[in-house]
Amino acid sequence: MPSASPLKNFRLTDHARLEMARRQISETEIAQILSAPEQTENVGSSRRIFQSRVVWGKTGKTYLLRVIVEIDRQPPEIVTV
Repeated sequence: MPSASPLKNFRLTDHARLEMARRQISETEIAQILSAPEQTENVGSSRRIFQSRVVWGKTGKTYLLRVIVEIDRQPPEIVTV
C-alpha cells in the first residue's frame, strides 16, 4: 500500500461523528491513526484510507481501525470510520 503524509488537521463530517459514537471511537484515536497509520490505500483520486490495528477493550481483542478521508478538501474531511 502507498505511504502517505500524516494528517494533523482534519474535519469530521456529521456521518463520521455518528459512526464514531456508535462504535465508541474517540477523536484522539482517529488522530493517532491519521498521524501514524500502519497502512494507507488510495481509493480514486481524492479518497484515502488510513488504517492500523488496535487492541480494544478488556478482552484485548485486535481490530482493524479504518479512517476514510477525502484528501482533496481543505482541511481534509473524515468521511467515516
